[in-house]
Amino acid sequence: MDTKALVLLAPGFEEIEAVTVIDVLRRADVEVVVAGLEPGPIMGSHAISVSSDLGIEAVREADFDAVILPGGMPGAANLRDDPRVLELLGEFSTAGKLCAAICAAPIALEAAGILEGRRATSYPGFELPSASYVSEGVVEDGNLVTSRGVGTALEFALVLASRLATPETAALLRQRMLV
Repeated sequence: MDTKALVLLAPGFEEIEAVTVIDVLRRADVEVVVAGLEPGPIMGSHAISVSSDLGIEAVREADFDAVILPGGMPGAANLRDDPRVLELLGEFSTAGKLCAAICAAPIALEAAGILEGRRATSYPGFELPSASYVSEGVVEDGNLVTSRGVGTALEFALVLASRLATPETAALLRQRMLV
């Protein structure tokens, strides 16, 4: 595995969005590291607990090719309100690395100041004032990938697989998973 992706989990994350991305990227042979905003297992918005590989304090942008934020509430607000997350997002964006968020989590990208004039989407009701907002399922704009929510999680994950592995790998996964 040459490519390494970071998935940040905050208490109250949306489980389908997190686990779908982790699973699909691992199927694509992308190394996925799950970092929690607090120690120990992180509780999702539907009372499903997921273990993290490390705490956010151990994360270094230089070690990763992408950062991915699952949505869910209050998970997305917890990401947005954590200065460590905003600092990491700024570092990834400045380095030109892939920054991805789904559902309500693009509010953290907004708070980090990396959506200005960029095409982006989010869950309805979580519009992004600095972005050129569109209501498409998955939106790509350079190193930025955003998506609408649970119903778009598999497509979001496959787009990330295409970007972090290869388009051929993503196409093969799409075929094997009957998407």
